[in-house]
Amino acid sequence: MRASREVQRVAIAGLGAIGKAVARKLDEGIAGLSLSAVAVRDPGDAAAFLQTLSRRPAVIALDALAAHADIVVECAPAQLLVAIAEPVLRQGKKLIVLSAGALLSNPQLGELAGRYDAQILVPTGALIGLDAVLAAAEGTIQSVRMITRKPVKGLAGAPYLVERGIRLDDVREPLKIFSGTAREAASGFPANLNVAAALSLAGIGPDRTLVEVWVDPTVTRNTHRIEVESDSASFSMTIENIPSENPKTGRITAHSVIALLRKLTSAVRVGT
Repeated sequence: MRASREVQRVAIAGLGAIGKAVARKLDEGIAGLSLSAVAVRDPGDAAAFLQTLSRRPAVIALDALAAHADIVVECAPAQLLVAIAEPVLRQGKKLIVLSAGALLSNPQLGELAGRYDAQILVPTGALIGLDAVLAAAEGTIQSVRMITRKPVKGLAGAPYLVERGIRLDDVREPLKIFSGTAREAASGFPANLNVAAALSLAGIGPDRTLVEVWVDPTVTRNTHRIEVESDSASFSMTIENIPSENPKTGRITAHSVIALLRKLTSAVRVGT
């Protein structure tokens, strides 16, 4: 059901596994929304995919996203977030951010959104239970802990590993490779642990949210377990995400973005 007859334009920054899935669904049809534009690093690489869509969107530069959309979905490398976000926020648009870890190191984006009456939206992504964490945060949360287990391919190339010369090729059994705060995890694993940043933003912040990262050759799915102690509830939840064509990203991440887009134009909205 739609809350308004007005069709809102959606632009996507980045056409990796998530961007393509969101583009396909918008092309198939989401009430109240239309795919207006995409911004990609190499338009030539995107040409074949765009030809599969029934209505081809405009291919534009990153700094032109705001002019072509009411809602911008960021599906790009974390280092591009500021370049994508600032023009969009200055024009008072909605920005859906998947590189949640980059928000922690760029607090000025939240200030910018407030100044220009824009909105930054962080989808649940590959995690579970953010509604419960948000609700618990209205009271007092004593502790939040996340334990992540990923197959080797899901962690390959992470800056934390590269900087420390940690090689995963010979790992044959589960190995804990990181223990620290969500802020540290987001910095060391910018393409792998945006879920930790999202969890911290929902709960008690990036410096009190604790994270463990395990490389586990016995698993084939990216697994996240969160444990929360609060004055309203104690709960733990585990999700095992089936990887997309990008082993660092679960399929459910794209579905989460699509669900959020539907929610934006729905007359009945379920969930916090």
